Order: sequence, then C-alpha cells, then structure tokens
Amino acid sequence: MNSRHVPRALAATSAVLLALGAAACSDQPTDADPERVEVVTAFYPLQFLTQQIGGDAVTVSNLVKPGAEPHDVELSPSQVGDVAGAELIVYLKGFQPQVDDAVQQNAADRAFDVATVEPLLDATADGHDHDHGNEGEGEAGHEDEHGHEGEGEAGHEDEHGHEGEGEAGHEDEGGAETPADPDHAADAGGKDPHLWLDPTRLATVGDQLADRLAQADPEHADDYTARASDLRNQLEQLDAEFTAGLETCQRREIVVSHTAFGYLTTRYQLEQIGITGLSPEHEPSPQRLAEVIEEAKEHQATTIFFETLVSPKVAETIAAQVGAETAVLDPLEGLTADNNGDYFSVMRANLAALRTALDCA
Repeated sequence: MNSRHVPRALAATSAVLLALGAAACSDQPTDADPERVEVVTAFYPLQFLTQQIGGDAVTVSNLVKPGAEPHDVELSPSQVGDVAGAELIVYLKGFQPQVDDAVQQNAADRAFDVATVEPLLDATADGHDHDHGNEGEGEAGHEDEHGHEGEGEAGHEDEHGHEGEGEAGHEDEGGAETPADPDHAADAGGKDPHLWLDPTRLATVGDQLADRLAQADPEHADDYTARASDLRNQLEQLDAEFTAGLETCQRREIVVSHTAFGYLTTRYQLEQIGITGLSPEHEPSPQRLAEVIEEAKEHQATTIFFETLVSPKVAETIAAQVGAETAVLDPLEGLTADNNGDYFSVMRANLAALRTALDCA
C-alpha cells in the first residue's frame, strides 16, 4: 500500500518547490493521510461529488469557503500550494480564472475538468432560455439534451457546440429582440457552467470522476465505481421528483436574479427571465430592470427569486414594482456559512420554492 503513495508524494513535493519555492512548502498540510488520495476541488458541487464518490479513500479540500461567492475567488499562496501538491484537482475550466491559472501552471497533468464530460449549454445573451419556445417536444427535447442526434431542433443542437446555429437558433425559438450583452456571456467562454443543476448531468460527471479516482488509486477502483452508481441512483430519483413536481404548473416562467438556471429550466421545460446574466456581480441597466418588470407582469409572476450568496435588493425592488414576493432559488455554487444541508437538501428546497412560485398541482 505505502509503495503506491511514495512516488505521488515525491511528485507533489517537487511541484510545490517548482511553483512556489522552498519556503512555500511550509504552508502544506502536515496531517495528510498517506493512505488517502489528496483531492482539491474548485467549489462546492464538485466537493460534494468528490466526497460522495471518494468516501473514506480520499481527503478533499475545497478552494472556496462556505459563504463565499466562487466566481472570482482569489487563491492564497497556500491554496496554490494545495493545487500543486494534490494528486487530483477537480475543477470547471473557465468558471474561476485564478483556479484555471493555478491548474495550468502547477497541475495540468493531474486535473479533471468536468466541463469536458458533456458539452456545456450556451450562455443566454439576453436573460432568457429560448429552447423552451419549442412547445410540445417533451421527451424528445430531453433526449436531445443528452446527445441523441437528430431528435431536437437546431437550438438544442447548438447548445452542444454545433457551429453556425447559435444565435439563429435562439432568435427562431424565442423571438428575442433584446440585444446581446457581452457581460451576460462572460463565464466559461460564453458557456453556462452551472451543469450541476441538472441532476442527470451531475450523475454523468460522477461516473467519469470515479474513473479518474480509479486511475489515481487502482486499489479502490471498485469502491469508486460502486459509490458512483449509488449516487447516480439518488440523482435519478431527484430528477424524477423534479419532473413529477413541475409537470403541471400554472406558469412556466421564473424571474431570477441571474441566469444560472439554464440547465434546470431546460431539463424541466421552464423558462428563466434573468435580471442579470451569468455573472451575479453584473449591475442591470435601468432599461433591463424595466424590461424584467414588464415581463414579470406579463407572466403574472408571484415570486421574484434571489440567491443566498448575492444581495436581494434588486429582486426586492422588482418585487415591489410587480406586487410579488421574493424567495430564495439557490444555484448551489456554494453553501452559506450557516447551512447544514447538502446538494440534495438544497435542490429539494429549490423544488419546493418553484412549485409554490409556479402554482404547481
């Protein structure tokens, strides 16, 4: 057993020395368990996934503290050292620039980019999900999201990287007239990174993560596979709950503080109306606020959603204009400091909030 870990420990130490200099080695954890795989994760959903699949065979450190907003995380020298010394780094390229830099410079050969598992959806340019415009496609729409060729419309195909169909597909499906705002498509190279809000996609990432952990630790390969299978079963049950819970609702449109919910709304045939785009720090223009207020009234929205890690002031302003309430819809980019829940409890809380807001039977 120990012979498996000696080379990895030597390689990790060498990486830290090269990246940070000998002095930085003193910042590395001294209580690392040589019998466990040292894994660094970039933000909460990836931490959750790794802990669920790794179990007691891994030690997981997360780069974003509870209560912190992960988009623009700034890494300390010690955290860069953690990246350099880890045996596996689980991250999403394009979501956190400093994490990307740390991985590229110190651990490119030991990194697992979850964005490579399935093509990411295109970021919405104007605060809308236009794929929802294809009414009546139902299951065919779901199948195409997961790679079944020839069953979806051009807009669905473009979500998975088919060149030349993007903007035309959006315009044809949703009829949007709002000009594209480049700030709305700033994350992940113009792609929506929030894939974990579709439980079926997260399950697929989990299957691949189990394979990567098995490469780092072949002795526990069967355990990783078994835990990934168990997690997939739980995530598929969650998916079934969302499908049933959102099947019959009075409304299909949700007004959200930023357009983080494209995977959720695409999966469950909803439409998001975003106050801002993918970046939660983006300040909406007065014109955009007026547009959202008008659309919220048009769709008779009873709830304006805000997030746990972002100020609710803008959502409250719109709610006051519309005569609506505010409620939390959590994009699960991270947990709050006082949140004792996990991915499953937060997602089920999201489902309950959506059912109330949309008046679902």
